[in-house]
Amino acid sequence: MSQAHLAYESRVNLGSYYTPPEIVDTAWGMIAPYVRSQTTVIDSACGYGDFLKDCGQSITIGCDIDETAVDVAKENNDKVQFFQRNALCNVSREKFGIPKQSHLIVVGNPPYNDKTSLIRQSIKSVDFEIDDDLACRDLGISFLRSYNKLEADLICVLHPLSYLIKPTNFRLLKAFTANYRLIDGLLISSSEFPESAKHTSFPIVLALYERDTQGMAYSFIRSFRFRPAGKSGFCLDDFDYITGYVDKYPKKKNRPTYHDSLFFWTMRDINALKRNRTFVENYSANTIVIDKQKLDYYAYVDVFKRNLHRLPFYFGNCDVLIDDNLFRQYKSAFISDTVSHHPFLKKHFQIHPIEKQQASSGLDTYFKLLFGEHHI
Repeated sequence: MSQAHLAYESRVNLGSYYTPPEIVDTAWGMIAPYVRSQTTVIDSACGYGDFLKDCGQSITIGCDIDETAVDVAKENNDKVQFFQRNALCNVSREKFGIPKQSHLIVVGNPPYNDKTSLIRQSIKSVDFEIDDDLACRDLGISFLRSYNKLEADLICVLHPLSYLIKPTNFRLLKAFTANYRLIDGLLISSSEFPESAKHTSFPIVLALYERDTQGMAYSFIRSFRFRPAGKSGFCLDDFDYITGYVDKYPKKKNRPTYHDSLFFWTMRDINALKRNRTFVENYSANTIVIDKQKLDYYAYVDVFKRNLHRLPFYFGNCDVLIDDNLFRQYKSAFISDTVSHHPFLKKHFQIHPIEKQQASSGLDTYFKLLFGEHHI
């Protein structure tokens, strides 16, 4: 289970969370075809050692910065070599006694702890040393960088899907993505992890990477088909997004210039939309001054927020989805729904609202067509 000897703050900052056995078994099923007699398997943030098992002639190594966790892991795994060390400092194969020519596989659930995230912000800190070329605002990205430094041949680890699908995060992995290619990606909800269930569920990927000097560009990720349970696949390029139609963030010269200016809350991704407002009546540093020529699309986002229950967890870090041609067909339904929730907007729309039942039916049809097999 979770590393119960740690206080809550330490569990957050060390990323010490229990990984359900079925996920561990799935990870081993993914790497099993690649394990050879001379393979070394390492989990460099092993906790109690849940991901470590006897691989016969292969060498299995566990490492953790937490001394107590390593002691417990030693009691549970007597055929594994353990190190109580900081895996992000002075990173090299020599540090773990791994020969340079050895075939190396990394497996596990490394910590991810984004210091810039608002969740648990008040207790987040990192008070251990990290190599300069590995340091990042998110520990999970630091660990991925460390696997590249170890020149691992295969990597099978859990990490937030946002590392790959958000361009800003993907750019932070430049050294990693230059040398690795994603060959499999199973999508898992963060709600599968008991201690994360109290927050909005976000998508985690059990990612299998193979060392490849061709690496992968962001376009590769956009066209990659991830595996959600029970679906044929999830691919970013299957959809269009609201980014091309509205401003998602306040502009530098963002102050209102007219007495009847309209305001919309900053948009980040779908999970942020769950937590935040849409139209607001007062200006602030977090509001967008709406270009009224784009008002219909802001109404679209407002209605989209009220229909998020139709989407599965793995869309959580995506931008708002849209089919513009389809939206134009059902625009009156969207505007009618927005005006019913924000009556002060009525005078700003050219389209006359339609009956509630007719609008509801139109919205239902639109979202079923937009989401397709992903519709809940």
